[in-house]
Amino acid sequence: MKFKIFGTLAITALLFATSCKEEKKNEVTTTESKEVKEAPVTAVNFNVDAANSTLAWVGSKPTGKHEGTIKLKSGVLNVKEGTLEGGSFVVDMNSIVVTDIEGEDKEHLEAHLKGLEKDGEDHFFNVTKFPTAAFEITGVTTANGVSTVQGNLTIKGISKNISFPATFATTAEGASLTSEVFTINRTEWNVNYASKSVFEDLGDRFINDDIEIKIDLKATK
Repeated sequence: MKFKIFGTLAITALLFATSCKEEKKNEVTTTESKEVKEAPVTAVNFNVDAANSTLAWVGSKPTGKHEGTIKLKSGVLNVKEGTLEGGSFVVDMNSIVVTDIEGEDKEHLEAHLKGLEKDGEDHFFNVTKFPTAAFEITGVTTANGVSTVQGNLTIKGISKNISFPATFATTAEGASLTSEVFTINRTEWNVNYASKSVFEDLGDRFINDDIEIKIDLKATK
């Protein structure tokens, strides 16, 4: 009987561990930044509509998670015959918003993420020193209607090459690029606050290194 109970517990633990691993959606592997892909001379430029484009994020810790959005500042998508050939966009880090809480808690967390609190300037994104982040496309491959976009993601002045799955579409007047949810490790860009992979003796007071991101770009000619 003891063996059966132990076996059941072991299987349950294994399934739990496996499910936790599967929770990371499209986890990216970073490499050194690469040369930016040059668009063909005949490519058409679609300017990113910053007012209607967003970057959604989710961060988590043992006691729960928070989610929010960040606005884009500018950008361009280079398109040739309906195919995405290159492009880039700039993210306005001062526009970080938390969407799952309200009131003072919301204001406090947003200020903390932006680095606007005393002695907490560099805990997360330090928008005073690094007001923007950026992404520059270095390559695009497409299969079965789904594109894999590769590019240099720059946060806090650190550039790493990543790739993520996305859907790209064009119309007579515009273009859209919508990523699937993908996961980055924030410490790769020196966003180290309360990371148990960086600091010891945090107990359960740590914040997960993983940040889920979803990009939704709208662009017009």
